[in-house]
Amino acid sequence: MNRKELKKMEKEIEGIKKELTGIGEMRPGSLTRQYRKPNEKEGPYYQLSYMHKMKSRTDYVRPQFVEQTRNQITAYKRFKKLTQRWVDLGIAHAKLRVEIAKKELAK
Repeated sequence: MNRKELKKMEKEIEGIKKELTGIGEMRPGSLTRQYRKPNEKEGPYYQLSYMHKMKSRTDYVRPQFVEQTRNQITAYKRFKKLTQRWVDLGIAHAKLRVEIAKKELAK
């Protein structure tokens, strides 16, 4: 059973690797619409806020690039989710390998 679990984890890790290669442009952050006159909701503009190298950053995004920026943010979130899953699987895989080795030595 444990060897099957190892193979299953390895297969999932390979799937994650393949999916990661398909991720295109990405960038972290959140995109919000702001207003120059918030009370009147006049003068809308888009602001991208993110952290990079432990510094908070803000970029302004032109309206024609909003959709592209949203797609990049979505890609980054997918990247983060996949890499976190990979790390989780890597830890579980390593622990299971040690457990299997212990059982084999005990025989």
